[in-house]
Amino acid sequence: MGGLFEVMIERNFSSAHQLRGYKGKCENLHGHNYRIEIYARGRELDNIGLLVDFGELKDAADEVVAYLDHRNINELPPFDEELNPSAENLARYILERVASRVGDERVSVFKVRCFETPTSVATYQTEESGV
Repeated sequence: MGGLFEVMIERNFSSAHQLRGYKGKCENLHGHNYRIEIYARGRELDNIGLLVDFGELKDAADEVVAYLDHRNINELPPFDEELNPSAENLARYILERVASRVGDERVSVFKVRCFETPTSVATYQTEESGV
């Protein structure tokens, strides 16, 4: 019986957004101090006993955070036209960006949790059953 290894990093950023089509206060421009958790998993470690280098995962996450931090997310592609900047869409966007830089046949970035507040979180994860 094989098991899975899992690692997680956390990052924070502050941004403004407004939800197009929302009927309520969140339709107005407002900001959040976001906290994101990025998870990677895999079944085997590399030759020095790591699933993934935390530094590599952090560098990929920091690139996405730098793009979003202290910005109006509604002005940034793909949120300017294609996607509404909901926590759900941010979680998927962050996962796809980080996964494009980190991962191989041994390890995959599979889940992102996006906290708009300490008590409001959206999660996006891939449906694959494992690496």
